[in-house]
Amino acid sequence: MSDILLQHNVIILIVAGFLILLMQGLASIFGVYIYKKWDFSSTSASQYALEKKSYLIVLILFFSLVAKIILLPYFAFTLNSLSNVVHGAMCAAGVVGANEYGDFLLGFKIFIIFIVGIWLIVNKLDISDLDYPFIKTKLLFSLVIFSLILVEFIVEILYFTHISTDVPVQCCSVIFGVSGSSDPLPFGINTQTLLILFYTIFALVIIANIQKNRFFSFLASILFLYFGYYVVTYFFGTYVYQLPTHICPFCMLQSEYYFVGYVIWGSLFLGTFFGMVNFILHLFIGQTLKKYFYYSTVFNTVFVIICTAYVVGYYFINGVFL
Repeated sequence: MSDILLQHNVIILIVAGFLILLMQGLASIFGVYIYKKWDFSSTSASQYALEKKSYLIVLILFFSLVAKIILLPYFAFTLNSLSNVVHGAMCAAGVVGANEYGDFLLGFKIFIIFIVGIWLIVNKLDISDLDYPFIKTKLLFSLVIFSLILVEFIVEILYFTHISTDVPVQCCSVIFGVSGSSDPLPFGINTQTLLILFYTIFALVIIANIQKNRFFSFLASILFLYFGYYVVTYFFGTYVYQLPTHICPFCMLQSEYYFVGYVIWGSLFLGTFFGMVNFILHLFIGQTLKKYFYYSTVFNTVFVIICTAYVVGYYFINGVFL
């Protein structure tokens, strides 16, 4: 336990997480006060003072939440760095599975970033309007985010304090590879069917975005994220590693592969986020931003091009597929 907590990347991560939590907590407390007293139709001195305070509070929230987004890839980088001290781990895969908190923490962090992204969009819409129509919505929303970040911070402390450097963990070849599950793909499909589904769903995402259909884009993006994870892990990733038995979603985040995993997973997340966000915005604040359909198309296309390029490049150089 002590060896893990003394790692400088872990120290930076925990300290940064605590500072974000502190800023979120203080801003949320003042946010509740502003939420209760806010009346934009009033011309009183107290309302004018609230508007000035709200600007500062929103600025603190904005800064802390942007920092929260930055910490996600740094968390992945930290996990990879810990593979050097956790016995048996070759990459972040083994470190994540070092205890019962790892998988939940990683998924929870991604979920929080999704929620944070929605808050940032609502905040942008709010400050761009003269009468701040969503000020109460985003302040209430910030309370939800603070609660989530508090839970995440507690789980993160539990996670890092329960990683043993003495007990060996499973490496990625066991977790994801030929030594792992005999049927890792969903619904018992094979790789060929997985690829057909992947490119078909990608086409559906593009069609939904062109038609600017919020609900269709939302559903297609969820499916694309789901099958995108499997197709990268069990097919495209092998071309990144140029080894058919190397199946892992984490190793591509390492320097040996030029950190391309950050681009691959980042573009998939952004593409699906922008594909889903319009449906959520319309549901809660009655807004639809057509440019986000375009962003979804761009990021998803970048994701598909990068993944496909590895396969085409390997075939062009070697004359065979893996």
